[in-house]
Amino acid sequence: MNSLMHRILDIAPVWVYLVVALLVFAEDAIFVGFVIPGETAAVLGGVAASQGHVQLWLMIVLVIAAAIIGDSVGYEVGKRVGPKLLQARMLDRHRGRLDSAQDYLARRGGWAVFLGRFTAFFRAMMPALAGTSRMPYRRFLIFNAVGGIVWGAIFVVLGFVAGQSYEAVAKTVGRDLALGAAAIVVVALIVWKLRERRRERSFEADYEVSHAGPMTPETD
Repeated sequence: MNSLMHRILDIAPVWVYLVVALLVFAEDAIFVGFVIPGETAAVLGGVAASQGHVQLWLMIVLVIAAAIIGDSVGYEVGKRVGPKLLQARMLDRHRGRLDSAQDYLARRGGWAVFLGRFTAFFRAMMPALAGTSRMPYRRFLIFNAVGGIVWGAIFVVLGFVAGQSYEAVAKTVGRDLALGAAAIVVVALIVWKLRERRRERSFEADYEVSHAGPMTPETD
C-alpha cells in the first residue's frame, strides 16, 4: 500500500486525472474492462485524493463523466455494429455470460443498465447490448447517468477512505503492522476474485455443455 501510494504521488496530478478518466471511459466504450476494470482506476483515483495529490470532488466528477460518456459511446457502437460485435471471436469464451446479459436486459430493461454497472462483465457489455436491442436512448441515458453517478461516487470515495484509513492505522500502530493488515486485505480480495473467476468458468463450461450439438453415432 505504501509503495502504491508513493508511485501514485510520483505522477503529476493532471496525469492522474487523465489516466483514471480514460480507463473508466475505455472500459465501456471499447471494452478495456476485460483487462483492467474501471472500478480499479476509480479506487486508485480516490487513494490519490486521500493524500491530497488530487482534488476529491474533481476526481468524482471526472469519473462520473467518463462513465456516462463511455457508456454512451458503447451504446452507439452497439446500435451501429451490434450484430457483428456479438459475433466477434474475442467473445466466444464469454458466450454464456453474454447470453445471460442479453436475457437480463430483455427482462429488466433500463434497470439492467443501472445494475449492470456494478458487475465488471455487464459494465463492459451492457451499453453495447442496449444499443443493439434498440433501447430508446433517452431511457438508456437516464439509467446510465444514475448508475454512473452512484457507481463513480462510491468507488472514488471507497479509495479515499481506504487511503485515509491506512494513514490513520500507520500513525497509530506503526507502518509495519499497517502494511501487514493491508496485505491481508489484498490477499482476501485476490482469493475472492479467483473464486469469482472460477464460478464464471464453471458457468461457461456448463453453458458449452448444454449448448453442444447432439453426438452423432459412429458408423462402421
